Amino acid sequence: MNSEEKTPETEAQQPGADNEVQQATAAAGDPPSTDKDQIPSEEKAESKEKKHRKKKKDPLQEELDKQKEENSQLQERLLRISAEYDNFRKRSTKEKDGIYAEGVAGTVTQFIDVLDNLERALAASETEDDFTKGIAMVVTQFKAALEKLGVTEVDPAGGSFDPNLHNAVMHIEDDELGEGAIVDVFQKGYVMGDRVIRYAMVKVAN
Repeated sequence: MNSEEKTPETEAQQPGADNEVQQATAAAGDPPSTDKDQIPSEEKAESKEKKHRKKKKDPLQEELDKQKEENSQLQERLLRISAEYDNFRKRSTKEKDGIYAEGVAGTVTQFIDVLDNLERALAASETEDDFTKGIAMVVTQFKAALEKLGVTEVDPAGGSFDPNLHNAVMHIEDDELGEGAIVDVFQKGYVMGDRVIRYAMVKVAN
């Protein structure tokens, strides 16, 4: 008999062998996972760790950011205070100059009348004696003192009428003279900077 032929006994044993193979396979369970199966889980873990690091800020960096913010606020405050102080200083200087100019103008106005009288006396003198020379010296010193104070004489003789500097007290009609021509000066004017201390009194033509 051929050895490959199945006997009834062999056929009877075959189902049992199949059962043993099935049980061994079931006991073994699922096949072990490979490295490829572990890669997605590792990537997820790394992603979570990165997110955690982003959320958890370095304490030193937080303190540095805080100091930068405080420094920026202090710089802005310093700039505002500096600007306010500069404006205050300019206002104070302007007010101080205004008070000084007003005080000088009020004082000079009183002395200008004295200077007018000295000049009239000098103009009326017909001789050049020592007395007349003395008056001339006083007038010269008087004018030099006014110049040191910033006071300038306004003598409009031969000019045109300017309402900002002159006070027209008389008007005449003369075809030979131009419009607004100053014919005569009754009293000279004086200015100190942009301030008119006294307007010149004049006679105006046309």
